[in-house]
Amino acid sequence: MQMDRNASKAVIVVSSHVARGSVGNRAAVFALETLGFPVWAVPTVILPWHPGHGRATRIVPESGQFADFLRDLENAPWIGEVAAVLSGYLGHAGQVDAVASLVGKVKARNPHALYLCDPVMGDTGGLYIPEATAIAIRDRLIPIADIATPNRYELEWLTGRAVADIGQVTEAALAAGPATVIVTSAPVAHAGGTGNLLVTESEVLLAEHRTIENPPNGLGDLTGALFLARRLGGSDMAEALQSTTAAVFEILARAAKRGADELMLETDAAGLSNPMALVHLKRLAHPGRNLTA
Repeated sequence: MQMDRNASKAVIVVSSHVARGSVGNRAAVFALETLGFPVWAVPTVILPWHPGHGRATRIVPESGQFADFLRDLENAPWIGEVAAVLSGYLGHAGQVDAVASLVGKVKARNPHALYLCDPVMGDTGGLYIPEATAIAIRDRLIPIADIATPNRYELEWLTGRAVADIGQVTEAALAAGPATVIVTSAPVAHAGGTGNLLVTESEVLLAEHRTIENPPNGLGDLTGALFLARRLGGSDMAEALQSTTAAVFEILARAAKRGADELMLETDAAGLSNPMALVHLKRLAHPGRNLTA
């Protein structure tokens, strides 16, 4: 991807950092830089590995220091380089206001800048962050996001709406607030499948593929980063969704075939820009428009 080095294209990624693995910042930064976007990486928590691999030391920046760190970025002479902010896993509720302030300053300098909020808070087993942090994300970050990428559980928690089928997921996504919502792990019509559902005020798109059991972590982090990169690169919604879903599925499938316990981004980097996996894209009926499935 050839881009003007002088154009505003840097992305600030605010998320977790692990020493081993491809989750949080490790996944998002690698993907964005591979696709040609400079990244300012901000760790919200530092871990030896993903908590799913077992208990380990957890280092969380103190709230005041974290806010000061982000304030330095807000006032940096290079802030005009920033085209987007992506936030993922947050270490505690005190980080939310600092992220919201950063987004506001970036948008004040560049009104076309995008903010993608990946509300990393839970899954089918329930919340895995403190409820206070989840509430702060819901009340402060989701309302200012241009794009949100919740999974089904997170969407249900954020909106208080049922998400049992594709119609309910669509209605909940429309109620969530952001102009663009991508729901990962969306239900599909056929058994053994899953997909990413994109919902805006004018279209509903579903990119589906087969389910891979016991996948490595990091799929949501990778999905958000890739979709943001596609949109910053000029792809329309359908192109961005299909390409993002194909890339994530391809990298997941390759890791699963090897029996890897982490995504192998360094090995499968070519799939980020030129995925070969086939993903079926459907345009679904929009609740507020007369579209045919």
